[in-house]
Amino acid sequence: PSFGFLFDIDGVLVRGKTPIPAARTAFQKLVNSQGQFLVPVVFVTNAGNCLRQKKADQLSHLLGVPVSQDQVMMSHSPLRMFKHYHEKCVLVSGQGPLLDIAQDLGFCQPITIETLREKHPLLDAVDHDRRPNVLVSVYFWFKTLSVVLFGEPVRWETSLQLIIDVLLTSGYPGNPYHHENYPHIPVLACNMDLMWVAEAQSPRFGHGTFMVCLENIYKKITGKELKYEALMGKPSRVTYQYAEHLLRAQALHRRWQQPIHTLYAVGGSAALSQDDDVDPSWENELAPAAAAHCRSVLVCTGVYNPHTEVPLDTRDSITEAVFHGHRDFRFDPGLVEPDHIVPDVDAAVDLVFQLENFAP
Repeated sequence: PSFGFLFDIDGVLVRGKTPIPAARTAFQKLVNSQGQFLVPVVFVTNAGNCLRQKKADQLSHLLGVPVSQDQVMMSHSPLRMFKHYHEKCVLVSGQGPLLDIAQDLGFCQPITIETLREKHPLLDAVDHDRRPNVLVSVYFWFKTLSVVLFGEPVRWETSLQLIIDVLLTSGYPGNPYHHENYPHIPVLACNMDLMWVAEAQSPRFGHGTFMVCLENIYKKITGKELKYEALMGKPSRVTYQYAEHLLRAQALHRRWQQPIHTLYAVGGSAALSQDDDVDPSWENELAPAAAAHCRSVLVCTGVYNPHTEVPLDTRDSITEAVFHGHRDFRFDPGLVEPDHIVPDVDAAVDLVFQLENFAP
C-alpha cells in the first residue's frame, strides 16, 4: 500500500466507552485472516491520561482486532522527541498515572501538582475544607524548570493557581510574584481540544478549555501573553509528522517497499500552521516528511456538524460559525474544510479503498 490511515478515536470509533457500531465492521476490512493489518494504521487521540499500552488494549477489545502500542499515538507521544527537557525538573498537570506517563516519555524528574501542593500547603486556598489547620512552612528545594500540560486536571482551581505560581516565580512557588520575569519558564501543552464527545448529548469541556482559562488568567495578571514552547495533539504539525513517522515504521517492519504517499486522517482535519515560532529541535529526531498529501475524511458521528458554516474571518461570531481552535493557530478555511464527508468510519474505509483502487 502507498497510503496509510490516521484514525481519530473519540466520536469516530467510540463515544465515551461505547463503541460506534460501524467501527468493528470497518476494521474487519483492514486486517487479513491472521489479524495482520493490510495497510499502515495509527490511532491518533488527543487523550493524554493513560499509557499507550492501556489505550492499545482498550482498542483491541473494542474493535476485535489486535492493536499494538506502536500503533497508538497519544497527545503527549511527540514529547519523546523533546529530549533537552527530559533531564530537567518538570511540573506535570493532568489526570491518570502522570508520573508513569512522564517517565515513559523520558522525563527523569517529573513532579505533580498534588506533590507541589503537599509541599506548599498554603498555596491551595480556594477550597476552605482543604486549607491547612496549622500554618506550616515547608522548605521545598526543587526548582521547576518547565511545565508540561498533559490534559485537563480534576481540580481546575488548584492546577490553575499552582501553575500560575510557578510561572510568576520562575519556578519557585511560594516566593513573591515577579512580573518582570518574562518570557516565563517553558510551557509544553498537549491536546488543544476545546470540546470532546462522550455519552452526553452535547460536547464536554476539553483540555483546550482549561488552557483558555490559564492563558486568560496569566494575561489578566501580567498584561502579557502566555507563551508555549510547543503545542501537541491534533491539529498541530508536530503531531502529524510524528504520526507519519509511526506509519513508516510499520511499513518498514512489514517490509513493504512502496513509500507512503497519502495519509488519510479519518475524523480529523489537516494540520494547521502556528502563528508563533516554537522550538524546532524536535524535527531533528524525525526523518523529513515524505507523504505528498494528507486528506481529511470527516465522519458525522462526532463533534462535527455537517450543517455548520465555516467562517471567513475568525472575528465572526455567528452562531455555530466560530473558530474553536487554539489561539496560536492561524485560521485558514481551506485547511478546516474536509476533503471528504462520510456518515461513519466504515464508509470512510470504503471510500479510501475506492480512491486508492485498493482491493484487499
